[in-house]
Amino acid sequence: MVSTPLAHDLLWGMTPAQLPADAPLWAVESLAAGQPVVVRRALSAEGFVAVGVRGVLREQRWAAFMAVDSIACRVSPEALCHVDSERNLPVMHALQQLRPMLDDCGWVWGVSGSVGFELASGFTAMHAASDLDLILRTPQLITRNQARKLVAVFDQAVCRVDMQLQTPFGAVALREWASGSARVLLKNAHQACLVIDPWNPQEQAA
Repeated sequence: MVSTPLAHDLLWGMTPAQLPADAPLWAVESLAAGQPVVVRRALSAEGFVAVGVRGVLREQRWAAFMAVDSIACRVSPEALCHVDSERNLPVMHALQQLRPMLDDCGWVWGVSGSVGFELASGFTAMHAASDLDLILRTPQLITRNQARKLVAVFDQAVCRVDMQLQTPFGAVALREWASGSARVLLKNAHQACLVIDPWNPQEQAA
């Protein structure tokens, strides 16, 4: 791989043989069917990347580690911005509705969660009550007022829309940053901690 996989990237190439002996049958079947795994935020040994295996049910999620040498294909959330589905679901209507605004917002954005998984892989993951999970690459500060304006737009969509802001130091939920909380939860591979400013976590709240 040319670069290190990032959280929410989808990776192909992991086989059932790479799962530990105590892995559930559904995880084995998912990989045997050729499903991708999703990169998660966790530390991993040299030559491995922390991933999650998805099952059919929402509660079927298995944390695993994939050998970097096994990666045959990688799809990032931002590569899925303009991928469509013929399935007539609220979550797809919401994506189509929000796409022009997101394209014009000045930031790099992407689709993750069940929508991103299905758009990238073709395996059924979306349903009528699915949320739309988005990411926004934000190397520079987004103000709380900007965050509130985004939330207001998302709340007009036909399904729930959640977005993670990807700062250089980890991810923070858009809705949390838009709230009045003095401290917000910043998550990265090392830890999850409460900070005042996700773009300057050295000013961490005690």
